[in-house]
Amino acid sequence: MRIRQGIRRVRRQSRGERFIVGTPHVLIIVQNLPLPLDRRVWLECQALRDAGYEVSVICPKGPGDVPYQLLDGIHLYKYRPAPQANGVLGYLLEFSYSWLRTARLSLRVWRRRPFAVIQACNPPDTYWALARLWRARGVRFVFDHHDLNPELYLSRFGEPTRLAGRLQLAALRWLERRTFRTAQRVISTNESYRRVALERGGVPREHTAVVRSGPDTTVMRPGDPVPALRRGAEHLVVYLGIMGPQDGVDSILDVAHDIIAARGRTDIRFALLGFGDCLAELRIRCTELGLDEHVEFTGRADPAMIGDYLSTASVGLAPDSFSPLNDVSTMNKVMEYMAYALPVVTFRLAETMVSLGDCGVCVESGDVSGFADEVVRLVDDADRRTALGAAARSRAEQVLDWRPQATAYVGVFDDLFGRTGSELVRTGE
Repeated sequence: MRIRQGIRRVRRQSRGERFIVGTPHVLIIVQNLPLPLDRRVWLECQALRDAGYEVSVICPKGPGDVPYQLLDGIHLYKYRPAPQANGVLGYLLEFSYSWLRTARLSLRVWRRRPFAVIQACNPPDTYWALARLWRARGVRFVFDHHDLNPELYLSRFGEPTRLAGRLQLAALRWLERRTFRTAQRVISTNESYRRVALERGGVPREHTAVVRSGPDTTVMRPGDPVPALRRGAEHLVVYLGIMGPQDGVDSILDVAHDIIAARGRTDIRFALLGFGDCLAELRIRCTELGLDEHVEFTGRADPAMIGDYLSTASVGLAPDSFSPLNDVSTMNKVMEYMAYALPVVTFRLAETMVSLGDCGVCVESGDVSGFADEVVRLVDDADRRTALGAAARSRAEQVLDWRPQATAYVGVFDDLFGRTGSELVRTGE
């Protein structure tokens, strides 16, 4: 009620005003990561800025972040994140808290300067309700579809057999439908997600666009290795990404145990870059397996750290196993490894194969021993590593690079505003 009243007050205050023409203002909402840590969303912000749009973002704070910052011409509004969720009630509290904090900050953004579009990035699928409140002010809604929440539930818990589980899954599907039906445009990260928007969401094809989370290969490129990161080992293999229940990072510990304990390959060191719900459990299991001397958890990694580790590593690891979610999701880490000319070992997944092409090694899902075999083979074959790495870098530059994705992304907003051919004016080209 307070949010609705606040929007009404804003409406009264803005009556009779003539909004600035020629510089459309876009508000982007993201809940699961702060910016600029969320690489995809930060690239989107930069693409809109370079095309002449004004961009504001509402997101949670990261460590040491301030409530408001103008960073590289982008307005960042941040709120203190909710406590880590546990159980259904915990998630409801987290989503409600984040939604209310976001709604309140949207009033603050509007008072600074009215926005014409809200872009919401999921998870969760709840910001359609905020978009509906702002629709009375003529604000349009773009949905940037990052995750399939019904598939995420099924991947974690399986098909529900009890009433409570069925109700939770039904609620997720309802929220997804409301999001699709509210959006004027839907941006999908790959063709599999676009198919969901078309078939399950009923979105007209002309209102959809595919914008892959491609790496900016002018920035993400191999640099000089840092031998100290190997900690005395001959080879470093790396995992980069979130460490949640569906990400399969526990499989890396099984692979490390197979390689180090069973095969005695102490010349190989493992570095796991990132954070997530499972990080504490993974550290405990690493100790239980006796791997602390050979496995490093870096925690949250900034771009400089990522560059150093990926430039030093021999192999990049993608341990995501088959699930309803993983099979149709694009794994950003695979494309990031490729940008750094790293050969990749991965479990076989449909969309991962689309990204990877023939620039890595695929193992059937769940085959930990086979995964370990391929890591060792790559480590021991420098010529093959070099050839796969060069092919990966070439594919990253020519097929997966962010530049054409940025053009498609900006095109969604140009279409909404009736603009023609926005040019990326700050790229130096």
